[in-house]
Amino acid sequence: MTIGKIIFYEDRNFQGRYHECISDCADLHPYFTQCNSIRVENGCFMVYEHPNYKGQQYFLRKGEYSDCQHMIGFSSCMRSCRMIPMYTGSYRMRLYDKADMGGQMLELTEDCPNITDRFHTPDIHSCHVMDGHWLLYEQPNYRGRMYYLGPGEYRKYSDWGGTAPRIGSLRRITTFN
Repeated sequence: MTIGKIIFYEDRNFQGRYHECISDCADLHPYFTQCNSIRVENGCFMVYEHPNYKGQQYFLRKGEYSDCQHMIGFSSCMRSCRMIPMYTGSYRMRLYDKADMGGQMLELTEDCPNITDRFHTPDIHSCHVMDGHWLLYEQPNYRGRMYYLGPGEYRKYSDWGGTAPRIGSLRRITTFN
């Protein structure tokens, strides 16, 4: 079994103080003051601008990110990270246009580059992830702010970190290395 591993560096090009994580970390602030490069040695991670998995989210898979601000577009303020567990089963999610799993429902098992084409509204107020791990994007074609959703019920869009109910696209997380 491969264990995920991510290394945060204070300076660009993997220089300066660093901190290694092999699991979730709700507060990275004690380990470094800023993050300008990241190396993901194994697995996939979501990194967050604020402690406790809050704020802007970024999906990182195995690779080297020598200058995070220019390569990915995020600030040097990374304050928490979550390892995405390895998953090889089927994928299934239900989207709802009302809070608390109400209103019109759409069930998906595959990636969807444009929610409005399939659901006739970009306003997703709640969802239920039955199987797999997913990324939601605010804009069509996998662009804009993203949100990680693992299995569970999300009764309102703020449960996944959204500031508005607008979702433009979504995709399954199928690559873990």
